Amino acid sequence: MSRLLRSTAVLAVVCALSGCTAETGGQLPDNDAGPVPNGGPVPYPHSAVGDVPPGLDRFYSQRLSWGGCRPFATTDRDHQLFEDLAFQCAKLEVPLDYANPQGRTAQLGLLRRPADNPQERLGSLLVNPGGPGVSGMAAVAAFAKAVNGTDLGRRFDLVGFDPRGVGASQPKIVCRNTQEEDAERLNINLDTSPAGVAKTENDNRAYAALCAQRVGKDVLANAGTRDVARDMDVMRSALGDAKLTYLGYSYGTRVATSYAEQFPGNVRAMVLDGALDPNGNLVESLASQGAGFQQSFEAFVDWCRAQTQCWLGNSPRYLANQDFQHLLLPLQAAALPVGTRKLSYTDATIGTIQALYTDQLWPRLNQGLIGLAKGDGATLLALADIYYQRDTHGYSGSQDAFTAVRCVDDPPVRDPAVVREADRRYREAAPFLDDGHSPSAARDACAFWPVPPTGSLGADQLDGLPPVLVVSTTGDPAAPYQTGTEVARRLRGKLLSYEGNRHTVVFQGVPCVDETVTDYLVRLALPKRSTLCVT
Repeated sequence: MSRLLRSTAVLAVVCALSGCTAETGGQLPDNDAGPVPNGGPVPYPHSAVGDVPPGLDRFYSQRLSWGGCRPFATTDRDHQLFEDLAFQCAKLEVPLDYANPQGRTAQLGLLRRPADNPQERLGSLLVNPGGPGVSGMAAVAAFAKAVNGTDLGRRFDLVGFDPRGVGASQPKIVCRNTQEEDAERLNINLDTSPAGVAKTENDNRAYAALCAQRVGKDVLANAGTRDVARDMDVMRSALGDAKLTYLGYSYGTRVATSYAEQFPGNVRAMVLDGALDPNGNLVESLASQGAGFQQSFEAFVDWCRAQTQCWLGNSPRYLANQDFQHLLLPLQAAALPVGTRKLSYTDATIGTIQALYTDQLWPRLNQGLIGLAKGDGATLLALADIYYQRDTHGYSGSQDAFTAVRCVDDPPVRDPAVVREADRRYREAAPFLDDGHSPSAARDACAFWPVPPTGSLGADQLDGLPPVLVVSTTGDPAAPYQTGTEVARRLRGKLLSYEGNRHTVVFQGVPCVDETVTDYLVRLALPKRSTLCVT
């Protein structure tokens, strides 16, 4: 856990890996013709579409070679999803370093589900499930099933991509092998004394050096969100779209913001679900997110107490924080054997956090905590494996990519006093995650990262951007509701609110949300005022 935002077991999880469990009367022009008549098909390109930045014509004008998706599978989930012959896959070539387009290149994996009605095709809908470090190809393969038979499936090619360094894309960011990752998950250090801090920082320093050695500094230096957004503009042209139509979940909203700042004139429509603040500082971001997870934990406790069986038993609600830590406390001394593996204190915490992303996982979390009380850690370990993206093939590399992106997007925090204050504020905001130790001043891997940050953009307001739709959930544990309202203000967009307890909601079974989003993406029809949806 040393390479995430926190150095101790009190975790602040900034990314939204659960986003991948989940999706205008404008017309798109031909690459060399005038506007396509209303309802007419949008043709595929033979040359670059739209403005091309200097030196990038060969990338913008490339022809994609679509074929079967099986060779692109890298995980158990991929192998299952990519058997569907309705999906087509291709590689997109982009510069590794946009400042040197004649140099080394990267190849990004793309997956497409062609529109069901080609004669009414509006273009491509690019979907980003979040992360960073999450495969967009697998996410869109699942997403396509969720919107099968809808206007989206009929009118759009549904497109997902593996960002640079992730999944089927090459070069891939992988710093540790499966055995090393498993060992790291058992290597917990809760000691916040000077000696404990020194050990944690030495581990983080070694991890950063290992990434530089195994991945390469040139790859790490160009892994950031700004470059992912540039890749999306190359993708837009290669797909034949004069304007980008985009749906982004969680971290995908940060990619959207970066794209909007760099290419505002190339946007047709954007939906941002579970928006993250691109300008948040460490202390305030952790405190805000800690409060979100505490709110989700308390909602889970209330739900649990209404069930026939609850891990709390007859214990009163106000003791839930204490009871949770008491249940996990033995794991601080020794990990619990689970078959050939072990459940650590950190993994039990991570498994809980993973389940708090959505109320759909609450029954499984309750089962896991009941099991832990009986000496069975299998369910919590399985939940932690979901977070880490570990399957029978090993790890996807998502955590390494997550760290690489964060370390170049944001300036490193090198002041131990700031780190300690962030830890203190997080424990205060999320007491159910307080492991009983004093706040830590241990700096994370980004403080020792081998390349400097390139930065992500963050203008206060944007000009030249068409109206966008921001979706925010009142009980979102990872992306506070207030952040959605602020992002909507910055982008001069409309806010669609959902009253519920989950991280992201679009095309996850809430008709009010799905109908509003579909009207916008297909017909560019936005609500006249901010709207609240309830289940």
